[in-house]
Order: sequence, then C-alpha cells, then structure tokens
Amino acid sequence: MKYLVVIEKSENNYSGYLPDLPGCAATGESPEEVMGQIVKAVDMHLKGMEEDGLPIPAPSGKGRLHLLREGVLRRTGATLPGIGRA
Repeated sequence: MKYLVVIEKSENNYSGYLPDLPGCAATGESPEEVMGQIVKAVDMHLKGMEEDGLPIPAPSGKGRLHLLREGVLRRTGATLPGIGRA
C-alpha cells in the first residue's frame, strides 16, 4: 500500500505521521531516518489493527514531494517497503 507521509522539521529533529493512520507517527534526526522509522511504525500499527479486528484503511490519495512551508514536507505515494501488504 502507498500512504501519504507528512514529515515536519522541528527545532531539534524531524517527525512524520500518516493522516490515513491516526496515531501512527515516528521521529528521527533526518527525513530519511523518519521514513525508516515510519516503516516500522506502520507495520506495528497495522498488525495491531488486524489483531483487534479493525479494518485497514485504504490510502486516500497520491501525489508528489512538496515543500508546503519552511520546515514542512509532504511526501505522497511513499512506498513503505517490508510491510507485506498489497
């Protein structure tokens, strides 16, 4: 699946979250580290939803990498490898 990943720069690090998966977030020292952590977070999040019998939400959209404002990047259509879901 391809989910929208929003990565924001804060004063000391970066953070990322997925609007389609509320509560699923990660932090890191770089956008690349955040993406690596997001892969793990999404995997854990989706496994938890499956264990709880909750439906897995479909991704809501696709797009490109955009600078929205200083320190905020939005990357859409981000492939999250290693999750094992199609």
